[in-house]
Amino acid sequence: MTRHSRVEERPQDASRNPGRRDGLETAAARPPRPAEATSWTVVIPVKGAPAAKSRLAPAVADDARAMLARAFALDTIAAALAAESVGHVVVVGDDPALAGEAEFLAEPVDGPRNLTRAIAHGIAHARHLPVEEGAQRPSRNPAGARASVESRDASLIDRRWGVAVLLGDLPALRPDELDAALEAASRHPLAFARDADGTGTTLATATRGAVSVFEPQFGPDSAARHLAAGFVELAASDLTGLTRDVDTVDALEAVLNHGVGDHTAEVVAHLADRKGT
Repeated sequence: MTRHSRVEERPQDASRNPGRRDGLETAAARPPRPAEATSWTVVIPVKGAPAAKSRLAPAVADDARAMLARAFALDTIAAALAAESVGHVVVVGDDPALAGEAEFLAEPVDGPRNLTRAIAHGIAHARHLPVEEGAQRPSRNPAGARASVESRDASLIDRRWGVAVLLGDLPALRPDELDAALEAASRHPLAFARDADGTGTTLATATRGAVSVFEPQFGPDSAARHLAAGFVELAASDLTGLTRDVDTVDALEAVLNHGVGDHTAEVVAHLADRKGT
């Protein structure tokens, strides 16, 4: 991406074609990051198809809801992978094919399966990811990095890193929006971004010193619960792709007007063609 936003500057949206977002910048094209920058492990929980986007019913058929939910997740994961401040992405769910270049972590199957439990599982995993030598962040290749854990200089453990939880239904999210929010979050032990409706949460974060007590809340009234728990609210209202999760038909229409990622745009076009035949 050519434009880099900061939360405090309340950036205006770049001009984009309706219903489709510009292509994502690849990791290879990124400039070097400042040595003092925090690097993040982002945990993205993704619901399985039978439970996904149930609030889109009955206006959207079951098979269409499953297709949309998958597309939302793929676009969210792609944006996180392309963000400069993100060193590692962990996708928690039941479909390894969704993860792509991210790490897949199977959702726990012993006991109840819900969003809170999936998030807690992802955070627990992220706490134990190794820090790659000279990288300031958890490694993208945990298996290879673990071999050097014993020999790593202790100063590397003090490098700046954090763990974030990002909802998996943000099809309009851009990498620069996520970078802007995470840059602001790096100044607070615990932080969160309120959703566009005003009561929920789309992003919750913990910097290194607070990761051990990181227990974010999502769902109805989660914004109020985060404030009560000491999380700092990020001024992210202008980061439209970050704050607009999709649970309803109205929310879907809003993000389509704003511009979405390729996967969602393709599914919406396919469903429109199918409806017209």
